Amino acid sequence: MSASLSPLLTPATPVVVDYGAGSYVYDADGRSWLDFTTGIGVTSTGHCHPAVVAAAREQVGKLIHGQFTTVRHNPILRLTEMLGDVLPTGLDSVFYANSGSEAVEASLRLARMATGRNNIIAFQGGFHGRTFAAATLTTAGTKFRTGFGALVPGVYSAPFPYALRYGWDEETAVDFALQELDFLLSTTSAVVDTAAFIIEPVLGDGGYLPTPVRFLQGLRERADQHGIVLIIDEVQTGVGRTGTFWGHEPSGILPDILITAKGIASGFPISAIAASTSLMSKAWPGSQGGTYGGNAVSCAAAIATLGVVESEGLVQNSAAQGERLIAGLREAAASVSTIADVRGRGLMIGIEFTDPDGTPRPDLAAGSQQAAIDEGLLLLTCGTRGNVVRFIPPLIVTSEQVDEGVAAWSKAVAAAGA
Repeated sequence: MSASLSPLLTPATPVVVDYGAGSYVYDADGRSWLDFTTGIGVTSTGHCHPAVVAAAREQVGKLIHGQFTTVRHNPILRLTEMLGDVLPTGLDSVFYANSGSEAVEASLRLARMATGRNNIIAFQGGFHGRTFAAATLTTAGTKFRTGFGALVPGVYSAPFPYALRYGWDEETAVDFALQELDFLLSTTSAVVDTAAFIIEPVLGDGGYLPTPVRFLQGLRERADQHGIVLIIDEVQTGVGRTGTFWGHEPSGILPDILITAKGIASGFPISAIAASTSLMSKAWPGSQGGTYGGNAVSCAAAIATLGVVESEGLVQNSAAQGERLIAGLREAAASVSTIADVRGRGLMIGIEFTDPDGTPRPDLAAGSQQAAIDEGLLLLTCGTRGNVVRFIPPLIVTSEQVDEGVAAWSKAVAAAGA
């Protein structure tokens, strides 16, 4: 009997990768593609960065697994020390898991235990994972939350200030979303029942929409006023992806709980939540644990990743190359009437396709993404209606590679008939 992958795992591209190096992947025949997917924002230092490879190889020869509620190992202690240098002020306690979804669920347990309240408010278009509670929070598309019965109770969804969707300017959209949040708190989820707000600094699967600074500030104000825990989901936006180390930094706010994963270990599975020691101590005994969380090899890779991010100036490179990329993409879009928006922060950029009347065009997004493959460029789509193409280059991307990507994209858009 032979086995095969689940038929639901439909690949976004037909590429079968033999190896990756830097910003490129290669098949067995040596054909290369510029990888602007980075495993959905994971290979932050590029494919197989020598420092990350060396750290992982060395650690494999010393200790592969040391379960972290049984023993301590040096990589987890060193990684925690390094995170202390980059985490927001006051978030001095860390719990490790394997995936973003697991970290999201850990943050929900902590918020509920710490406040003694049940309800969680997420925001329309957010993506927080596919596990049961994380899927309940997720409204980036019905495919993530449909078909497996009743979801976790006590979760409510409030409007996100998606100005383009509403046909408004950003300020009007922010005013509306904050007013609707206040309305929800006065009609549906009473303040005394609300444990947490959870939001991404830039929506991921929901369409690569930057969360307006004033909206994040409004959430912080309401959290402070009502004793609500503010959870910032930095699974995709963290570790330099948006041109600052953390995606929420432009707002000037401090989260109560920060979630990180994806780009922190260049492809090795690890995630974490960070909170103040006083908040983390309110979790109940036994509520934090797991077999593989804080794996020694993943921690070693994360240590190396953080070292590369600092030594190679990758946060600064993300900001600089992000400006170059978004400028090039906007120039390429200037003559394309079906491109309604080119937006993003740092190296997290989305291009939204609609008809001039605002009707979403997922066909053009998918067609352009597929046409880009023939031009040697790998991209992904996203968005609640599937009409956004996302650009997620590695943080090591060069000016020449940015220009190469823009040129390939321009040809792809033309080939797709957009």
